[in-house]
Amino acid sequence: MNDHSSDWWKSCVIYQVYPRSFYDSNGDGIGDLDGITQKLDHLIELGVNTLWVSPFFASPQVDFGYDISDFTSVAPEYGNLDSAKALIDAAHQRGLKVLFDLVLNHTSSQHPWFQDSLTGKSSEHADWYIWADGRGPAGRIPPNNWRSGLEVKSAWHYSKTRKQWYLGTFLPCQPDLNWRNEHVREAMFNAVRFWLDLGVDGFRLDMFGAIMKDPMLRSNPFHPYMEPSELMRLWRRDYTENTDDNFELARDLRSVLMRYEPERVLIGEVFGPPETLKRYVANGAGLHFTFLFGFLAFRFKAKFFSKLIASYEKNFPEPYLPTYVLENHDRARSFSRVGENIFKAKLLALLMLTLRGVPVIYQGQELGMPNTYIPLRKAKDPIAKEYFWWMPEFVSKRLPERINRDEVRTPMQWDSSVNAGFCPPKTTPWLPVNENYLSCNVEVQRSYEYSLFCWYKAVLAQRALRPSLTLGDLVMISGLPEQVIGYARTHGEDSCQVFLNFGDTDSYFDVTAPDKVILSSDPGNLLLDGRLKLAPYGAILLA
Repeated sequence: MNDHSSDWWKSCVIYQVYPRSFYDSNGDGIGDLDGITQKLDHLIELGVNTLWVSPFFASPQVDFGYDISDFTSVAPEYGNLDSAKALIDAAHQRGLKVLFDLVLNHTSSQHPWFQDSLTGKSSEHADWYIWADGRGPAGRIPPNNWRSGLEVKSAWHYSKTRKQWYLGTFLPCQPDLNWRNEHVREAMFNAVRFWLDLGVDGFRLDMFGAIMKDPMLRSNPFHPYMEPSELMRLWRRDYTENTDDNFELARDLRSVLMRYEPERVLIGEVFGPPETLKRYVANGAGLHFTFLFGFLAFRFKAKFFSKLIASYEKNFPEPYLPTYVLENHDRARSFSRVGENIFKAKLLALLMLTLRGVPVIYQGQELGMPNTYIPLRKAKDPIAKEYFWWMPEFVSKRLPERINRDEVRTPMQWDSSVNAGFCPPKTTPWLPVNENYLSCNVEVQRSYEYSLFCWYKAVLAQRALRPSLTLGDLVMISGLPEQVIGYARTHGEDSCQVFLNFGDTDSYFDVTAPDKVILSSDPGNLLLDGRLKLAPYGAILLA
Protein backbone atom coordinates (compact mmCIF):
# COMPACT_ATOMS: atom_id res chain seq x y z
CA MET A 1 0.00 0.00 0.00
CA ASN A 2 1.03 3.61 -0.42
CA ASP A 3 2.50 4.57 2.95
CA HIS A 4 2.34 8.31 3.59
CA SER A 5 3.83 8.11 7.07
CA SER A 6 6.83 10.30 7.74
CA ASP A 7 9.22 7.36 8.04
CA TRP A 8 8.10 5.30 5.03
CA TRP A 9 11.70 5.12 3.82
CA LYS A 10 12.77 3.05 6.83
CA SER A 11 11.00 -0.03 5.48
CA CYS A 12 11.50 0.46 1.76
CA VAL A 13 12.89 -2.05 -0.71
CA ILE A 14 14.43 -0.20 -3.64
CA TYR A 15 14.42 -1.46 -7.23
CA GLN A 16 16.83 0.29 -9.58
CA VAL A 17 15.83 0.76 -13.20
CA TYR A 18 18.37 1.73 -15.84
CA PRO A 19 15.84 3.26 -18.23
CA ARG A 20 17.80 2.79 -21.43
CA SER A 21 17.70 -0.98 -20.90
CA PHE A 22 14.41 -1.67 -19.13
CA TYR A 23 11.68 -1.66 -21.79
CA ASP A 24 11.38 -0.04 -25.21
CA SER A 25 7.81 1.19 -25.71
CA ASN A 26 8.22 2.82 -29.13
CA GLY A 27 10.41 0.38 -31.05
CA ASP A 28 13.61 2.41 -31.42
CA GLY A 29 15.82 -0.04 -29.51
CA ILE A 30 16.17 2.24 -26.48
CA GLY A 31 14.24 1.86 -23.25
CA ASP A 32 12.15 4.85 -22.19
CA LEU A 33 9.95 6.29 -19.47
CA ASP A 34 6.71 5.01 -21.00
CA GLY A 35 8.34 1.58 -21.05
CA ILE A 36 8.96 1.78 -17.31
CA THR A 37 5.34 2.83 -16.75
CA GLN A 38 4.11 -0.14 -18.77
CA LYS A 39 6.20 -2.54 -16.67
CA LEU A 40 5.39 -1.20 -13.19
CA ASP A 41 3.26 -4.24 -12.45
CA HIS A 42 6.42 -6.33 -12.58
CA LEU A 43 7.66 -4.41 -9.55
CA ILE A 44 4.35 -4.96 -7.77
CA GLU A 45 4.44 -8.68 -8.53
CA LEU A 46 8.02 -8.91 -7.30
CA GLY A 47 7.10 -7.18 -4.04
CA VAL A 48 9.26 -4.05 -3.97
CA ASN A 49 7.82 -0.70 -2.91
CA THR A 50 10.29 1.92 -4.15
CA LEU A 51 11.47 2.63 -7.69
CA TRP A 52 14.80 4.34 -8.40
CA VAL A 53 15.19 5.57 -11.98
CA SER A 54 18.69 6.27 -13.29
CA PRO A 55 19.13 9.58 -15.21
CA PHE A 56 16.85 10.31 -18.15
CA PHE A 57 17.37 14.08 -18.32
CA ALA A 58 18.35 16.01 -21.45
CA SER A 59 21.86 14.90 -22.36
CA PRO A 60 24.14 14.33 -25.35
CA GLN A 61 24.44 10.78 -23.92
CA VAL A 62 28.23 10.66 -23.97
CA ASP A 63 27.93 9.03 -20.54
CA PHE A 64 24.35 7.89 -21.15
CA GLY A 65 22.56 10.40 -18.95
CA TYR A 66 25.17 11.24 -16.34
CA ASP A 67 26.24 14.18 -18.53
CA ILE A 68 23.24 16.48 -18.25
CA SER A 69 22.60 19.45 -20.52
CA ASP A 70 19.27 20.50 -18.95
CA PHE A 71 18.28 19.42 -15.45
CA THR A 72 14.57 20.10 -15.93
CA SER A 73 14.03 18.46 -19.32
CA VAL A 74 13.80 14.87 -20.52
CA ALA A 75 16.03 13.46 -23.24
CA PRO A 76 13.76 12.89 -26.28
CA GLU A 77 14.74 9.23 -26.60
CA TYR A 78 13.24 8.69 -23.14
CA GLY A 79 10.09 10.76 -23.61
CA ASN A 80 9.12 14.17 -22.26
CA LEU A 81 7.91 15.85 -19.08
CA ASP A 82 4.46 14.36 -19.59
CA SER A 83 6.09 10.91 -19.64
CA ALA A 84 7.89 11.65 -16.39
CA LYS A 85 4.72 12.89 -14.72
CA ALA A 86 2.76 9.88 -16.01
CA LEU A 87 5.40 7.54 -14.55
CA ILE A 88 5.24 9.22 -11.14
CA ASP A 89 1.43 9.16 -11.10
CA ALA A 90 1.19 5.54 -12.26
CA ALA A 91 3.71 4.45 -9.64
CA HIS A 92 1.85 6.28 -6.87
CA GLN A 93 -1.43 4.70 -7.96
CA ARG A 94 0.21 1.32 -7.34
CA GLY A 95 1.61 2.33 -3.97
CA LEU A 96 5.17 2.73 -5.21
CA LYS A 97 7.49 5.54 -4.16
CA VAL A 98 9.67 7.06 -6.88
CA LEU A 99 13.28 8.23 -6.59
CA PHE A 100 15.05 10.05 -9.41
CA ASP A 101 18.80 10.03 -9.93
CA LEU A 102 20.20 13.50 -9.28
CA VAL A 103 23.64 14.46 -10.63
CA LEU A 104 24.78 17.53 -8.70
CA ASN A 105 28.54 17.38 -9.13
CA HIS A 106 28.78 18.27 -12.81
CA THR A 107 26.97 19.05 -16.04
CA SER A 108 27.59 18.05 -19.62
CA SER A 109 30.26 20.07 -21.40
CA GLN A 110 27.47 20.86 -23.85
CA HIS A 111 25.33 22.51 -21.17
CA PRO A 112 24.67 26.18 -22.10
CA TRP A 113 26.22 27.23 -18.80
CA PHE A 114 29.54 25.62 -19.65
CA GLN A 115 29.50 26.75 -23.25
CA ASP A 116 29.16 30.31 -21.98
CA SER A 117 31.78 29.75 -19.30
CA LEU A 118 34.24 28.67 -21.99
CA THR A 119 34.04 32.01 -23.78
CA GLY A 120 36.00 33.93 -21.19
CA LYS A 121 36.51 35.16 -17.66
CA SER A 122 33.98 37.96 -18.10
CA SER A 123 31.10 35.76 -19.29
CA GLU A 124 27.87 35.45 -17.29
CA HIS A 125 28.73 31.89 -16.23
CA ALA A 126 32.50 32.38 -15.97
CA ASP A 127 32.62 31.28 -12.34
CA TRP A 128 29.92 28.59 -12.51
CA TYR A 129 32.58 25.89 -12.92
CA ILE A 130 35.90 25.21 -11.20
CA TRP A 131 38.54 27.01 -13.23
CA ALA A 132 42.17 27.56 -12.25
CA ASP A 133 45.42 28.82 -13.74
CA GLY A 134 48.01 26.21 -14.49
CA ARG A 135 51.55 25.90 -13.23
CA GLY A 136 54.86 26.12 -15.02
CA PRO A 137 55.68 27.82 -18.33
CA ALA A 138 52.57 29.36 -19.90
CA GLY A 139 50.47 27.59 -17.25
CA ARG A 140 50.38 24.34 -19.19
CA ILE A 141 50.87 22.11 -16.13
CA PRO A 142 47.65 21.23 -14.22
CA PRO A 143 46.97 23.32 -11.09
CA ASN A 144 47.51 20.39 -8.69
CA ASN A 145 47.67 16.60 -8.52
CA TRP A 146 43.94 15.89 -8.41
CA ARG A 147 43.19 12.74 -10.37
CA SER A 148 40.19 11.66 -12.36
CA GLY A 149 37.79 9.12 -10.93
CA LEU A 150 39.69 6.41 -12.80
CA GLU A 151 42.96 7.54 -11.22
CA VAL A 152 44.81 7.13 -14.54
CA LYS A 153 44.66 10.78 -15.64
CA SER A 154 44.60 14.27 -14.24
CA ALA A 155 41.14 15.58 -13.39
CA TRP A 156 42.08 18.92 -15.00
CA HIS A 157 41.44 19.77 -18.67
CA TYR A 158 42.96 22.69 -20.55
CA SER A 159 40.93 25.28 -22.46
CA LYS A 160 42.86 27.13 -25.16
CA THR A 161 40.12 29.76 -25.24
CA ARG A 162 40.37 30.72 -21.57
CA LYS A 163 43.99 29.62 -21.20
CA GLN A 164 42.92 27.97 -17.97
CA TRP A 165 42.15 24.52 -16.65
CA TYR A 166 38.67 23.32 -15.72
CA LEU A 167 38.03 20.47 -13.31
CA GLY A 168 36.29 17.38 -14.68
CA THR A 169 36.60 14.84 -11.90
CA PHE A 170 35.07 11.95 -13.84
CA LEU A 171 35.27 12.57 -17.59
CA PRO A 172 36.35 15.58 -19.70
CA CYS A 173 32.75 15.87 -20.93
CA GLN A 174 31.57 16.38 -17.33
CA PRO A 175 32.92 19.70 -15.95
CA ASP A 176 32.49 20.10 -12.19
CA LEU A 177 30.14 22.81 -11.01
CA ASN A 178 31.40 25.47 -8.61
CA TRP A 179 29.02 25.10 -5.70
CA ARG A 180 30.69 28.00 -3.90
CA ASN A 181 28.98 30.27 -6.42
CA GLU A 182 25.57 31.19 -4.94
CA HIS A 183 24.02 31.40 -8.41
CA VAL A 184 25.00 27.79 -9.06
CA ARG A 185 23.59 26.68 -5.73
CA GLU A 186 20.27 28.41 -6.32
CA ALA A 187 19.97 27.12 -9.90
CA MET A 188 20.59 23.54 -8.78
CA PHE A 189 18.25 23.81 -5.81
CA ASN A 190 15.60 25.13 -8.19
CA ALA A 191 16.07 21.99 -10.30
CA VAL A 192 15.54 19.92 -7.15
CA ARG A 193 12.34 21.84 -6.40
CA PHE A 194 11.15 21.34 -9.99
CA TRP A 195 11.08 17.56 -9.63
CA LEU A 196 9.73 17.68 -6.09
CA ASP A 197 6.86 19.83 -7.35
CA LEU A 198 6.23 17.23 -10.05
CA GLY A 199 5.72 14.66 -7.27
CA VAL A 200 8.95 12.68 -7.00
CA ASP A 201 9.49 11.13 -3.54
CA GLY A 202 13.21 11.73 -3.31
CA PHE A 203 16.58 11.37 -4.97
CA ARG A 204 19.53 9.08 -5.28
CA LEU A 205 22.48 11.48 -5.26
CA ASP A 206 25.19 10.58 -7.74
CA MET A 207 28.77 10.87 -6.37
CA PHE A 208 27.53 13.23 -3.69
CA GLY A 209 30.70 13.09 -1.62
CA ALA A 210 32.77 14.71 -4.38
CA ILE A 211 30.83 17.96 -4.84
CA MET A 212 32.62 20.38 -2.49
CA LYS A 213 36.36 20.55 -3.10
CA ASP A 214 39.05 22.37 -1.18
CA PRO A 215 38.77 26.10 -2.05
CA MET A 216 42.57 26.43 -1.82
CA LEU A 217 43.03 23.64 -4.41
CA ARG A 218 45.65 21.87 -2.28
CA SER A 219 47.14 18.68 -3.71
CA ASN A 220 46.01 15.38 -2.22
CA PRO A 221 48.63 13.46 -0.19
CA PHE A 222 50.35 10.49 -1.82
CA HIS A 223 49.21 7.34 -0.04
CA PRO A 224 48.74 4.12 -2.05
CA TYR A 225 45.87 1.94 -0.84
CA MET A 226 43.31 -0.56 -2.05
CA GLU A 227 39.64 0.40 -1.88
CA PRO A 228 36.97 -2.12 -0.83
CA SER A 229 35.70 -1.73 -4.41
CA GLU A 230 38.93 -3.47 -5.54
CA LEU A 231 40.34 -0.29 -7.11
CA MET A 232 43.91 0.80 -6.44
CA ARG A 233 44.31 4.42 -5.32
CA LEU A 234 47.63 6.26 -5.18
CA TRP A 235 46.41 9.41 -3.47
CA ARG A 236 44.05 9.96 -0.60
CA ARG A 237 41.23 12.32 -1.53
CA ASP A 238 41.43 14.59 1.50
CA TYR A 239 40.78 17.74 -0.53
CA THR A 240 38.40 16.38 -3.16
CA GLU A 241 35.97 14.19 -1.24
CA ASN A 242 33.99 14.33 2.01
CA THR A 243 35.15 17.83 2.92
CA ASP A 244 33.47 19.65 5.80
CA ASP A 245 31.60 21.79 3.27
CA ASN A 246 30.13 18.65 1.74
CA PHE A 247 28.44 17.69 5.01
CA GLU A 248 27.03 21.21 5.21
CA LEU A 249 25.69 20.83 1.67
CA ALA A 250 23.87 17.66 2.76
CA ARG A 251 22.12 19.64 5.49
CA ASP A 252 21.26 22.47 3.09
CA LEU A 253 19.76 20.05 0.59
CA ARG A 254 17.74 18.36 3.35
CA SER A 255 16.32 21.77 4.28
CA VAL A 256 14.97 22.11 0.74
CA LEU A 257 13.15 18.79 1.05
CA MET A 258 11.75 19.56 4.49
CA ARG A 259 9.27 21.99 2.92
CA TYR A 260 7.49 19.08 1.25
CA GLU A 261 5.03 16.55 2.66
CA PRO A 262 4.96 13.61 2.91
CA GLU A 263 8.67 13.44 3.66
CA ARG A 264 10.98 13.21 0.66
CA VAL A 265 14.16 11.17 0.87
CA LEU A 266 17.87 11.58 0.02
CA ILE A 267 20.16 8.60 -0.59
CA GLY A 268 23.79 9.47 -1.12
CA GLU A 269 26.40 7.72 -3.20
CA VAL A 270 29.36 8.47 -0.95
CA PHE A 271 32.51 6.59 -0.09
CA GLY A 272 34.60 6.45 3.04
CA PRO A 273 34.95 4.78 6.44
CA PRO A 274 31.86 4.39 8.67
CA GLU A 275 32.64 7.45 10.78
CA THR A 276 32.65 9.56 7.60
CA LEU A 277 29.44 8.10 6.22
CA LYS A 278 27.66 8.64 9.54
CA ARG A 279 28.40 12.36 9.36
CA TYR A 280 26.12 12.57 6.32
CA VAL A 281 23.14 11.22 8.25
CA ALA A 282 23.93 12.46 11.76
CA ASN A 283 21.07 13.81 13.87
CA GLY A 284 18.57 13.37 11.06
CA ALA A 285 19.65 16.69 9.58
CA GLY A 286 21.46 15.59 6.41
CA LEU A 287 20.91 12.66 4.08
CA HIS A 288 18.43 9.97 5.13
CA PHE A 289 20.96 7.25 4.38
CA THR A 290 24.04 6.48 2.32
CA PHE A 291 24.82 3.46 0.23
CA LEU A 292 27.11 0.92 1.89
CA PHE A 293 28.99 -0.78 -0.90
CA GLY A 294 30.83 -3.54 0.96
CA PHE A 295 28.68 -6.28 -0.58
CA LEU A 296 29.60 -5.23 -4.14
CA ALA A 297 33.05 -6.77 -3.76
CA PHE A 298 31.88 -9.82 -1.82
CA ARG A 299 33.73 -13.07 -1.44
CA PHE A 300 31.39 -16.02 -1.01
CA LYS A 301 32.61 -16.82 2.48
CA ALA A 302 30.71 -16.82 5.78
CA LYS A 303 33.59 -14.98 7.43
CA PHE A 304 33.46 -12.15 4.89
CA PHE A 305 29.75 -11.52 5.35
CA SER A 306 29.62 -12.03 9.11
CA LYS A 307 32.45 -9.56 9.63
CA LEU A 308 30.83 -6.97 7.37
CA ILE A 309 27.37 -7.36 8.91
CA ALA A 310 28.84 -7.03 12.40
CA SER A 311 30.64 -3.86 11.30
CA TYR A 312 27.45 -2.35 9.87
CA GLU A 313 25.47 -3.24 12.99
CA LYS A 314 28.14 -1.67 15.19
CA ASN A 315 28.59 1.48 13.16
CA PHE A 316 25.00 2.02 12.03
CA PRO A 317 22.77 1.04 14.98
CA GLU A 318 19.26 2.37 15.38
CA PRO A 319 18.18 4.92 14.29
CA TYR A 320 20.73 4.58 11.48
CA LEU A 321 19.95 2.18 8.64
CA PRO A 322 22.49 0.09 6.73
CA THR A 323 21.91 -0.34 3.00
CA TYR A 324 22.72 -3.52 1.15
CA VAL A 325 23.69 -3.63 -2.54
CA LEU A 326 24.88 -6.72 -4.42
CA GLU A 327 25.06 -5.16 -7.89
CA ASN A 328 24.20 -2.01 -9.83
CA HIS A 329 24.61 -0.33 -13.22
CA ASP A 330 28.36 0.17 -12.64
CA ARG A 331 29.44 -3.10 -11.06
CA ALA A 332 29.59 -6.78 -11.95
CA ARG A 333 26.42 -8.87 -11.80
CA SER A 334 26.25 -10.88 -8.59
CA PHE A 335 25.06 -14.00 -10.46
CA SER A 336 28.32 -14.02 -12.41
CA ARG A 337 30.31 -13.53 -9.22
CA VAL A 338 28.85 -16.78 -7.82
CA GLY A 339 29.57 -18.75 -10.98
CA GLU A 340 25.87 -18.65 -12.01
CA ASN A 341 25.02 -21.02 -9.17
CA ILE A 342 21.34 -20.57 -8.36
CA PHE A 343 21.67 -21.89 -4.80
CA LYS A 344 24.36 -19.34 -4.01
CA ALA A 345 22.18 -16.65 -5.60
CA LYS A 346 19.20 -17.68 -3.46
CA LEU A 347 21.35 -17.61 -0.34
CA LEU A 348 22.51 -14.06 -1.14
CA ALA A 349 18.93 -12.98 -1.83
CA LEU A 350 17.70 -14.26 1.54
CA LEU A 351 20.65 -12.61 3.24
CA MET A 352 20.17 -9.24 1.57
CA LEU A 353 16.40 -9.12 2.06
CA THR A 354 16.30 -10.20 5.71
CA LEU A 355 19.07 -8.08 7.21
CA ARG A 356 18.20 -4.93 9.14
CA GLY A 357 18.21 -1.99 6.76
CA VAL A 358 17.32 -1.10 3.19
CA PRO A 359 18.05 -3.54 0.33
CA VAL A 360 18.57 -2.29 -3.24
CA ILE A 361 17.83 -4.62 -6.16
CA TYR A 362 19.15 -3.87 -9.65
CA GLN A 363 16.94 -4.74 -12.60
CA GLY A 364 17.46 -8.35 -13.68
CA GLN A 365 19.08 -9.33 -10.38
CA GLU A 366 15.87 -11.13 -9.50
CA LEU A 367 16.31 -13.29 -12.62
CA GLY A 368 19.98 -14.04 -12.15
CA MET A 369 20.97 -12.06 -15.23
CA PRO A 370 24.75 -12.47 -15.64
CA ASN A 371 27.35 -10.19 -17.17
CA THR A 372 27.21 -10.10 -20.96
CA TYR A 373 30.77 -10.11 -22.30
CA ILE A 374 31.40 -7.24 -24.71
CA PRO A 375 35.00 -6.56 -25.85
CA LEU A 376 36.48 -3.17 -24.99
CA ARG A 377 36.85 -2.36 -28.69
CA LYS A 378 33.05 -2.58 -29.06
CA ALA A 379 32.25 -0.62 -25.92
CA LYS A 380 29.85 2.29 -25.90
CA ASP A 381 30.72 3.03 -22.28
CA PRO A 382 33.08 6.06 -22.22
CA ILE A 383 34.97 4.67 -19.23
CA ALA A 384 35.69 1.43 -21.08
CA LYS A 385 37.03 3.50 -23.99
CA GLU A 386 39.53 5.08 -21.61
CA TYR A 387 40.94 1.61 -20.92
CA PHE A 388 40.82 0.28 -24.48
CA TRP A 389 43.98 2.07 -25.57
CA TRP A 390 46.28 0.49 -23.00
CA MET A 391 44.66 -2.57 -21.41
CA PRO A 392 44.94 -5.88 -23.31
CA GLU A 393 41.63 -7.63 -23.81
CA PHE A 394 42.83 -10.84 -22.17
CA VAL A 395 43.52 -8.86 -18.98
CA SER A 396 40.14 -7.12 -19.05
CA LYS A 397 38.36 -10.41 -19.63
CA ARG A 398 39.85 -11.97 -16.49
CA LEU A 399 39.24 -9.13 -14.06
CA PRO A 400 36.60 -9.91 -11.40
CA GLU A 401 35.22 -6.38 -11.76
CA ARG A 402 33.96 -5.43 -15.21
CA ILE A 403 35.62 -2.40 -16.78
CA ASN A 404 33.11 -2.18 -19.61
CA ARG A 405 29.90 -1.19 -17.85
CA ASP A 406 27.93 -2.11 -20.99
CA GLU A 407 28.25 -5.70 -19.79
CA VAL A 408 25.97 -5.07 -16.81
CA ARG A 409 23.55 -2.76 -18.64
CA THR A 410 22.23 -5.08 -21.35
CA PRO A 411 18.46 -5.15 -21.95
CA MET A 412 16.08 -6.57 -19.38
CA GLN A 413 14.90 -10.04 -20.40
CA TRP A 414 11.11 -10.23 -20.39
CA ASP A 415 10.29 -13.31 -22.47
CA SER A 416 11.68 -15.83 -24.96
CA SER A 417 10.87 -13.85 -28.10
CA VAL A 418 13.54 -12.22 -30.24
CA ASN A 419 15.32 -9.47 -28.27
CA ALA A 420 13.88 -10.99 -25.07
CA GLY A 421 10.74 -8.86 -25.38
CA PHE A 422 12.75 -5.71 -24.69
CA CYS A 423 12.07 -4.27 -28.14
CA PRO A 424 10.36 -5.47 -31.35
CA PRO A 425 11.97 -8.43 -33.15
CA LYS A 426 13.05 -6.37 -36.17
CA THR A 427 14.60 -3.64 -34.03
CA THR A 428 18.26 -3.69 -33.01
CA PRO A 429 18.56 -3.01 -29.26
CA TRP A 430 21.12 -0.41 -28.22
CA LEU A 431 23.13 -3.14 -26.50
CA PRO A 432 23.03 -6.86 -27.35
CA VAL A 433 20.73 -9.12 -25.36
CA ASN A 434 22.43 -11.86 -23.37
CA GLU A 435 22.38 -15.20 -25.20
CA ASN A 436 20.73 -16.93 -22.23
CA TYR A 437 17.45 -15.00 -22.65
CA LEU A 438 15.51 -18.08 -23.82
CA SER A 439 15.63 -19.54 -20.32
CA CYS A 440 16.50 -16.49 -18.23
CA ASN A 441 13.51 -14.20 -18.52
CA VAL A 442 10.53 -13.05 -16.51
CA GLU A 443 7.92 -15.11 -18.35
CA VAL A 444 9.78 -18.42 -17.97
CA GLN A 445 10.79 -17.88 -14.36
CA ARG A 446 7.34 -16.69 -13.32
CA SER A 447 5.93 -20.11 -14.23
CA TYR A 448 8.63 -22.17 -12.49
CA GLU A 449 8.20 -22.24 -8.73
CA TYR A 450 11.87 -23.03 -8.02
CA SER A 451 13.20 -20.13 -10.10
CA LEU A 452 15.24 -17.30 -8.66
CA PHE A 453 12.44 -14.86 -9.51
CA CYS A 454 9.90 -16.86 -7.50
CA TRP A 455 12.39 -17.06 -4.63
CA TYR A 456 12.76 -13.28 -4.57
CA LYS A 457 8.96 -12.97 -4.61
CA ALA A 458 8.60 -15.36 -1.71
CA VAL A 459 11.26 -13.66 0.42
CA LEU A 460 9.85 -10.20 -0.28
CA ALA A 461 6.37 -11.42 0.60
CA GLN A 462 7.64 -12.56 4.00
CA ARG A 463 9.44 -9.25 4.46
CA ALA A 464 6.16 -7.42 3.85
CA LEU A 465 4.26 -9.69 6.28
CA ARG A 466 6.70 -9.74 9.17
CA PRO A 467 7.44 -6.60 11.21
CA SER A 468 10.56 -8.34 12.50
CA LEU A 469 12.09 -8.21 9.01
CA THR A 470 11.42 -4.52 8.44
CA LEU A 471 11.43 -2.99 11.93
CA GLY A 472 13.08 -5.58 14.14
CA ASP A 473 16.49 -5.64 15.72
CA LEU A 474 19.17 -8.09 14.61
CA VAL A 475 21.22 -10.39 16.82
CA MET A 476 23.90 -12.67 15.37
CA ILE A 477 23.64 -16.31 16.55
CA SER A 478 26.85 -17.78 17.92
CA GLY A 479 28.05 -21.37 18.23
CA LEU A 480 27.34 -22.29 14.61
CA PRO A 481 29.61 -24.20 12.22
CA GLU A 482 32.32 -22.01 10.70
CA GLN A 483 30.68 -22.00 7.27
CA VAL A 484 27.24 -20.95 8.58
CA ILE A 485 25.82 -17.52 9.38
CA GLY A 486 22.71 -17.21 11.55
CA TYR A 487 20.83 -14.26 12.97
CA ALA A 488 17.57 -13.55 14.73
CA ARG A 489 15.18 -10.71 13.90
CA THR A 490 12.66 -9.62 16.56
CA HIS A 491 10.01 -6.92 16.78
CA GLY A 492 7.45 -7.22 19.58
CA GLU A 493 5.90 -10.66 19.45
CA ASP A 494 7.09 -11.35 15.91
CA SER A 495 10.43 -13.12 15.56
CA CYS A 496 12.28 -15.22 13.03
CA GLN A 497 15.70 -16.73 12.40
CA VAL A 498 17.80 -16.96 9.24
CA PHE A 499 20.51 -19.56 8.62
CA LEU A 500 22.86 -19.56 5.62
CA ASN A 501 25.37 -22.25 4.70
CA PHE A 502 28.24 -20.80 2.68
CA GLY A 503 30.00 -24.16 2.52
CA ASP A 504 29.96 -26.84 -0.17
CA THR A 505 29.11 -29.59 2.34
CA ASP A 506 26.15 -30.27 4.61
CA SER A 507 26.03 -28.46 7.95
CA TYR A 508 24.33 -29.83 11.07
CA PHE A 509 23.52 -27.89 14.26
CA ASP A 510 20.86 -27.42 16.92
CA VAL A 511 18.43 -24.50 16.80
CA THR A 512 16.11 -23.02 19.38
CA ALA A 513 12.59 -21.69 18.82
CA PRO A 514 11.24 -20.46 16.46
CA ASP A 515 11.19 -23.85 14.80
CA LYS A 516 8.80 -23.70 11.85
CA VAL A 517 10.23 -23.63 8.31
CA ILE A 518 8.85 -20.62 6.44
CA LEU A 519 11.18 -20.60 3.43
CA SER A 520 13.80 -23.09 2.31
CA SER A 521 16.03 -22.74 -0.77
CA ASP A 522 16.81 -26.44 -1.10
CA PRO A 523 14.79 -29.64 -0.44
CA GLY A 524 17.93 -30.93 1.28
CA ASN A 525 17.43 -28.45 4.11
CA LEU A 526 15.76 -30.36 6.94
CA LEU A 527 14.55 -29.42 10.43
CA LEU A 528 13.71 -32.25 12.83
CA ASP A 529 13.36 -32.11 16.62
CA GLY A 530 15.33 -28.90 16.95
CA ARG A 531 18.24 -30.05 14.78
CA LEU A 532 18.81 -28.36 11.43
CA LYS A 533 20.56 -29.79 8.41
CA LEU A 534 21.56 -27.23 5.76
CA ALA A 535 22.47 -28.51 2.31
CA PRO A 536 25.50 -27.01 0.54
CA TYR A 537 24.72 -23.30 -0.02
CA GLY A 538 21.40 -23.88 1.70
CA ALA A 539 19.38 -20.96 3.08
CA ILE A 540 16.38 -21.15 5.39
CA LEU A 541 13.97 -18.86 7.22
CA LEU A 542 12.43 -20.15 10.46
CA ALA A 543 9.62 -18.62 12.52
